[in-house]
Amino acid sequence: MSDLTTQPVRNPFADRSIDVADARRRIHPWRVVIGVLLALVTVQIAVFLATNERFDWPVVAEYLFNPSVLMGLGMSIMLTVIGMVLGSILGTGLAAGQLSDFAPLRWACIVFVGVFRGVPPLVQLIFWYNLAYLLPRIAVGVPFGPELFSWSTNDLITPLTAAIIGLSLHEAAYMAEIVRAGILSVDQGQRDAAAAMGFSRWHSFTRVVLPQAMRVIIPPTGSQVIALLKGTSLVSVIAMGDLLHSVQVIYNRTYEVVPMLLVAVIWYLVVVTALTLVQRRVERHFSRGMTRDAVVRRVAARTEVAA
Repeated sequence: MSDLTTQPVRNPFADRSIDVADARRRIHPWRVVIGVLLALVTVQIAVFLATNERFDWPVVAEYLFNPSVLMGLGMSIMLTVIGMVLGSILGTGLAAGQLSDFAPLRWACIVFVGVFRGVPPLVQLIFWYNLAYLLPRIAVGVPFGPELFSWSTNDLITPLTAAIIGLSLHEAAYMAEIVRAGILSVDQGQRDAAAAMGFSRWHSFTRVVLPQAMRVIIPPTGSQVIALLKGTSLVSVIAMGDLLHSVQVIYNRTYEVVPMLLVAVIWYLVVVTALTLVQRRVERHFSRGMTRDAVVRRVAARTEVAA
C-alpha cells in the first residue's frame, strides 16, 4: 500500500518526444493582416511624398541650409534652453513652496501654478509684449513710497524679453507639478532614514530624495523640453525671429509656402529626434540599478564572486 502511495503520478497525456527548445512562436493571423496594412500605408505615403510635384523638393533642398533659416533654428534652440533652465529653477522653487508647511507660501505657489497653467502660452506672449499699455514705466522702490529706479517698459520688453518671460513662466508652472510629483514619489521612510543618519534637510533632499525622484521627473521633463521647442513657434506672432518666422519671411517673398513649411518641419524633426535620444540616455543613467537588466547583472556578478 505504501509503495503505491509513494510512486509519482504520471500524466498520461504528456508527450516526452516534445522538446521545449524546439518550440516555435504561434502565428497570429490578425498580426499578419495588420502588418501588411501598415506596410501598404507606409508605401503609399512614401510614393505620395516622392511623386507629388507640389512639394517642390528642390526648393526644400535649396533653403534647408539657408543662413536665415539656420539663424531662426538657433534662436528657437536658444529660447528652448533659456526657457527650460529658468522654468526648471522657478518650477523647483514652486514645487517646494507647494509642499511647504507655511500656508501663505503654499497657497501663493498653488495660485501661481494654476494661473500660468490655465492661460495659453500664446495669450501670455501677447500680454507680456504689450505690457507697456498697462505699465508705461517699470519702477523699483519702497512699496507705496518713493521710487529708486525706473525704466521705460518699451525699452525693457523687447520681443526677445517678452518671449523669454512668457515661455519661462509657462514652463515653470508645468515643471512645478512634475517636480512635486517626483518628490512625492519618494517614500517617507527615505527621509526618515536620512534624518536618522544625521543628514540636514538640504543634504537629505539633494543626496537622498532628489536622486530617487529623478527617475520620475526625467521622462515628463524630456517631453516638456520637446513641447517647449515646438512652442517657440508661437513667438512668431510678436515678430521674434525663430525658425517659423524665418521661413515665413521667405515664403512671403517667394510664395513657396509648402516647401518652406517642409523646411521648418524637417528641422523640428531633426532637433526633436536628437532631444529624444538624449532623453533616453538620461533616463537610463538615472534608472541604473532599477531595471531588469541591472538586476540580472548584479546577480551574475555575485554568482561569479561566490564561485
